[in-house]
Amino acid sequence: MNNDWRGYADHIERLAQREGMTYYPMDFEQVPDSFMMEIAIYGLPVRMPHWSFGLRYMHQLLQHRMGNSRVFEVMFPGNPGRAYLSEGNGLAANLLVVAHVLGHADFAHNNGLFRTSQAQIGDHIVEQAAGHARRIADAIDEYGAQRVEALLDAALALEQHIDVDKPLRRERYPEFASPREVPSSDFGRRFAALEGLERPTDSYANRRQRAAIPPHPERDLLWLLAHYAPELEGWERDVLLAVREESFYFYPVFACQIMNEGWASFWHARLMREANFLPGDVYLDAIKCHCDVVRPVAGGEDISLRINPYHLGFTLWEHIVKEQGIEAARRIVREDDDCSFIRNHLTADRAAELDLFRYEVGDDGRVSVGERDISSLHEAILSPKYNFGAPRIAASSIGADGSLALQHDHAMDGRGLDEERSTRVLEYIRTIWRRPVEVHTIDGHGKPLVLASRREAA
Repeated sequence: MNNDWRGYADHIERLAQREGMTYYPMDFEQVPDSFMMEIAIYGLPVRMPHWSFGLRYMHQLLQHRMGNSRVFEVMFPGNPGRAYLSEGNGLAANLLVVAHVLGHADFAHNNGLFRTSQAQIGDHIVEQAAGHARRIADAIDEYGAQRVEALLDAALALEQHIDVDKPLRRERYPEFASPREVPSSDFGRRFAALEGLERPTDSYANRRQRAAIPPHPERDLLWLLAHYAPELEGWERDVLLAVREESFYFYPVFACQIMNEGWASFWHARLMREANFLPGDVYLDAIKCHCDVVRPVAGGEDISLRINPYHLGFTLWEHIVKEQGIEAARRIVREDDDCSFIRNHLTADRAAELDLFRYEVGDDGRVSVGERDISSLHEAILSPKYNFGAPRIAASSIGADGSLALQHDHAMDGRGLDEERSTRVLEYIRTIWRRPVEVHTIDGHGKPLVLASRREAA
């Protein structure tokens, strides 16, 4: 980075601090466009190798060359935080990006989900992910690429099936069931003292019974498989737990995308407006870049039918600060995720102002405007975000033959499962569990349906 860039960036940081923004120190680094794209696709500068990332990279590269996609920056919260900027950025774009990154850093430092995640994972996810990648590379050398890739296929197919309501580091289930408690009420004690036809012997009464596994429906499938799959070797369990740890890191990024990008856009606009130290031509170029970032429609496929999270989030934050003040906005940053943010602040009037609508695509491919009802709009925006974007599946029981039964919460999801895709995922689970696996759901008519893995485990 040239000295002019650095000097202006230091001024922007001082301005941000005067505005009351709080964040850990940020390290900025410029990298080639190709490496920037790799970081955006992998989600981290160094991550475990897998063919699926290569497919995403090729898609992103094609979009980039068609002019539909460009990555200006990638930011990783931590202490210190890290931000990578593209060498293809001009001076104005880089200054806007610095202000944008500081907005992200302020959000991550104060938002409840990000703070909880960082408290559990630590301040150095980049180094931790690099450590995971090294251990997986060692496993490839020792056990072969085919075996490691098959395990990663299964682990990454389940990366969204974690339980963020439970801690990252959990104790295993109790080995034995809790002793039967003495009833606390007078009636309960009298009932328990009634003579039965047979009184259990002392040895029977004192016998400890093994607890059921799982003792309750378990939504964290990666954790369950890592700890209870019968025949996994230690290195295989480590791979599952590495994928799970990275999923805990990515969850707040997913759950707060609209809020986070909107907050960063709000601050880059505000800081640029206050940056009277910038030359006029640089300021104008930065404002043009801002307009590209927060334009109403997002890039990529079906360009006119997608919501741009930068635009939606930026618009809502602008109104919140104008109507309620910056301190109220900071409280929302601390307490909300996208679900509560959209439900609380995307009102019917605001949706009409943004000209939001729900659309339908007919069998002939023609698009028609559907509902504008605010509840329907909330559902359309938020339904892809529920449960980390995955169906709500929980492990319900383990059979006498070691088979694993899963239960789909179709009432909560409001639909059944895609049979072909679900069967493929069941086969992945079976490669780890090495016993039969089935999931209970409903079909397209709402009738009970059981899907089962088809092939024998490898």
